[in-house]
Amino acid sequence: MSSPENREKTPEIEIFREYVRRKGLRFTPERETIVREIFKIHDHFDVDELYLRLRNKGKKLSKASIYRTIPLLIDCGLIQEVYHEDGHMHYEHIYGHSPHGHIRCLACRRVEEFTDDRVNAIEQEVIKKFGYKITGFKLEFFGYCPQCQKKL
Repeated sequence: MSSPENREKTPEIEIFREYVRRKGLRFTPERETIVREIFKIHDHFDVDELYLRLRNKGKKLSKASIYRTIPLLIDCGLIQEVYHEDGHMHYEHIYGHSPHGHIRCLACRRVEEFTDDRVNAIEQEVIKKFGYKITGFKLEFFGYCPQCQKKL
């Protein structure tokens, strides 16, 4: 893995290519197609949505290929699981993005992202206190958005 400074300048496809090489795996055209499509998505997605996007573009990939690629992308730090809903895990790409949290409405299912400088301070406190090398985190609040509160 490259240093954090260089990693920020490295295209995600190159990070993934290097990751699979180090793991002794093949960098297949299918995996490349999946990675490139994920990084065109600027919202949360699930496997079904990704599969349909690829099929609509004429790509002949199986859902199994996507399911096998997702854990690799998580492990190498390019994407993360965000939340589970309707029987599907939703993901987002995190490489090159500032750390953020999510707030999710339990009624209408709207998801909003937020940033707060205190999150970085908490992360540093955890590192100092426990000595971990933090590779990621998830911060999620859930409740009812203002519109749904009015309906309740």
